[in-house]
Amino acid sequence: MTLAQTDTSSSASSFDATPLAHAQRDMRTAYLDGAPGVLVSGTVWAVAACYAALVSPERAIWVLFVGGACIHPLAVLLVRLLGRSGRHAAGNPLGPLAMATTVWMIMMLPLAYGIALWRIELFFPAMLFVIGGRYFCFHTLYGRRLYWAFGAVLAAAGWGLAAAHAAPVLGAFAGAAIEIVFACLLFAGARRQASVQSAAVDDALSKT
Repeated sequence: MTLAQTDTSSSASSFDATPLAHAQRDMRTAYLDGAPGVLVSGTVWAVAACYAALVSPERAIWVLFVGGACIHPLAVLLVRLLGRSGRHAAGNPLGPLAMATTVWMIMMLPLAYGIALWRIELFFPAMLFVIGGRYFCFHTLYGRRLYWAFGAVLAAAGWGLAAAHAAPVLGAFAGAAIEIVFACLLFAGARRQASVQSAAVDDALSKT
């Protein structure tokens, strides 16, 4: 075995995932597993769907854009109303990743809008791909495997709607429904985890 191979094997065997786990726990604690943000986003999609059905798909696109800009502040407000801080610890290495996923999503909006100018029924499927890709990254942010399934369902829905040439209103309602369902699952998971941690603390106190 060469020196380079020895160094590589030593590095691989000594890798410590603890700092990442701590950073993810901080994100989960601060933002309640990201569930409030998903719920707010799903609500914005639902409003856009109503506009697509009752007003016009063109107006619905702008509702989604404008409403999307309000998701973060509204989500932080909801997080704080639910008793969490809504702010991760200073120096958390996952903070820049959260910002990067937001910037990436914003950069995709002109592309989605360009698709809408070409074929408006493809706008919401395109946006499902955009937010689905972003939610894949949330697995790393929060350490929750559910985000893998979340992103995959959004992408599958986008593909299916595009292939079927579905009306814009169906794409908007699909995005709303998927996000709200997964928000409920994330809330349930966060509550279950909090119960487990509370039980562990009570058990530790009873032994002292």
